[in-house]
Amino acid sequence: MNPLKKLFKQTFVYGLATVLPRMLSFILVPLYTSVMAPGLYGKVSVIFAWFAIFNVILAYGMETAFFRFYNKSKEKDTVVSTSLISILGTTGIFICIAFLFFGSLSQVLEVDKKYLGYVLSILALDALVVIPFAWLRANEKPMRYAVIKILNVVINLGLNVFFLFHLPKLVSENGEGFLSGVYKPNFQISYIFISNVIASSVTFLLMSELYRKTKWIFDKALWKRMMQYAMPVMVAGIAFSINEVFDRILLEKLLPEDVSQAKVGMYSACYKIALFMTLFATAFRMGIEPFFFSHSNSENPQKAYAQITNYFVVLGSIILLGVVVYADVLKTLIVRDPAYWEAMSIVPIIVLASFFLGIYHNLSVWYKVTDRTKYGAYISMIGAVLTIVINLVFIEYFGYMASAVATLVAYGTMMCLSFYFGRMYYPIPYNFRKIGFYLLLSISFSAISFYAFDRNLIVGNILLAIFLGVLYKLENDNLKKVFLKDGNKNNK
Repeated sequence: MNPLKKLFKQTFVYGLATVLPRMLSFILVPLYTSVMAPGLYGKVSVIFAWFAIFNVILAYGMETAFFRFYNKSKEKDTVVSTSLISILGTTGIFICIAFLFFGSLSQVLEVDKKYLGYVLSILALDALVVIPFAWLRANEKPMRYAVIKILNVVINLGLNVFFLFHLPKLVSENGEGFLSGVYKPNFQISYIFISNVIASSVTFLLMSELYRKTKWIFDKALWKRMMQYAMPVMVAGIAFSINEVFDRILLEKLLPEDVSQAKVGMYSACYKIALFMTLFATAFRMGIEPFFFSHSNSENPQKAYAQITNYFVVLGSIILLGVVVYADVLKTLIVRDPAYWEAMSIVPIIVLASFFLGIYHNLSVWYKVTDRTKYGAYISMIGAVLTIVINLVFIEYFGYMASAVATLVAYGTMMCLSFYFGRMYYPIPYNFRKIGFYLLLSISFSAISFYAFDRNLIVGNILLAIFLGVLYKLENDNLKKVFLKDGNKNNK
């Protein structure tokens, strides 16, 4: 099979595993915003921001290290068992320390003790399935990966809908039944985390087979090499998390106390509208990461990498313009309560920032296949510093718009730095004129539609149609070569 066609096939399946569950989880946004005021939703958003940061810490780059060493090692079982033992040991140590200093941790994170136990349980369960999921991807088992990922979110979604929507109705209709003992008023946040705990527990049970089958061999020398590779990835991951979610934490701390959580709630809810680009970029990355490593020793892999980035920019440009044009339609589907719509102005900025992040992930192939992951850490740290500094300086004056611009500046800078250093250490023949043209055109059309014509749907559709026409004219033949069998059916 054409390797690029195989890549897109796997990316589609991983996309289902990433995009479909997240699309289902979109239902939670109107659900949360209908049962919780912006301030309460803001509190939930801050806790989930800490989730993102600690998830990275507990995985500490072992997923990427696993790919690297699993693909190049002849002793694959040893790589698997060493990785599992490492994750199991560090997760156990973390949980012991967290419960030992439970009160202090609650104060530092500003997370109520009644929620912290749930948070720690979810973090531990999610950490323990990092390597099993990586094993599925490394062994090209995307369907099993997709089914389990989707099942996790279906369970989570179903329980959220039951606890937050159906349970209060059932209890109000029959206040003396069994369910009256389950229901507690003003318990929404706890119900959200209980749903997560149950979903994560089921996922762990389904993924625990790898733990049962492993030979439990710990190769200390291999582990040291994996940790040397993984540590810069962890630093980069923490920096990514800071870029992605730390603005919620800073907004809560720097805005006036009487409005901070409400503003965080508005910002977080409208941020969800931009999630379409994040979903696409994540699905694409899930497909290309194993491809990068498995083809790094093939003949002229740089040409394939350049083509992949070109296709990413083509598809990403469509998503950028599409989300911006239909932003008002999407807000009525995802964020139904008008109390949250004040923050709609951040949507184009966040979508573009996510696009830049996706391009960065494509450009980052150079430091992953050349084992220069420390550069990824350096670049991500620069992005994190920019995020923190811009937020600290400008939140006081511009509120959540400062956070949105900080995200854009951070990801744009990271993209440019990765390109610059990539040219020095691993030159890839990117088609800069074409990529630059698509970026400039999609960004310009988005700005015209959203700002110049104030989200006028007719103007937006015209601009989108023009853009799609240009893409069809320029890319039709190239796309046929990828998606037609063996890449040459169109020549017969």
